Amino acid sequence: MPRYRAIIAYDGTDFYGWQVQPGKRTVQGELEKAVNQMAKNPEIPIRVQGSGRTDAGVHALGQVVHFDLPYQIPANGVRKGLATMLPFDIGIEQVDIVADDFHAQYSAHTKTYRYQLSNREFRAPFRRNYTGYWPRRLDYDKMAQAIPDYLGEHDWISFAASGFQAKTTVRTVTDVKISQEPATQEITFEFTGTGFLYNQIRIMVGVLLEIGMGTRPVDDIPRLLAAKDRQQARLTAPASGLYLKSVDY
Repeated sequence: MPRYRAIIAYDGTDFYGWQVQPGKRTVQGELEKAVNQMAKNPEIPIRVQGSGRTDAGVHALGQVVHFDLPYQIPANGVRKGLATMLPFDIGIEQVDIVADDFHAQYSAHTKTYRYQLSNREFRAPFRRNYTGYWPRRLDYDKMAQAIPDYLGEHDWISFAASGFQAKTTVRTVTDVKISQEPATQEITFEFTGTGFLYNQIRIMVGVLLEIGMGTRPVDDIPRLLAAKDRQQARLTAPASGLYLKSVDY
């Protein structure tokens, strides 16, 4: 059975996250519906494996998935066919035929997440689903000073929401970025790493917001990592600002 890798984007607003859930509309569920329709509904349903899960309301610019078809179809034909079957809030950018041992999750080296934050007092109605909203004044320089403290290999248990299922909470963050756009009063955070725990990015952003507001010291991130106590990293940024930007193999 040929294996296909696809790069997809989706607007997470109307999804209950990535993973299939009974009675819920999910990204994985919509993809599997389309892939099985393309394969003419085989006796054994085809599963679509993603590089990782995203939560309800979280978006993706470059989610990577793989699936096996019972017969070979040209990759561009698969892309065009799925594009006609998928709902408008899922876009399929690229499809390739890959080796049988490729795995969208386990073959990944790093993932990059972007968090987009609106720091305007005015809550723009047409951006509400695509940015986190934070009307309180933030000291950008303090956040820029603090964000490099996330770099390196750490135990991230202080930054993991309850309910995570990972075997280990140790992850390596290889790159961090922060930028601002004065014209729109939006701040962008980017984090690249070997993997991230449940809600980890949103909690990392929440800590930076507290630093920017002055309610947490600029040098507090190393202490939080050492504490290994979720209760000390208090704030979780809204899901609407989070995007899975890309996956590197």
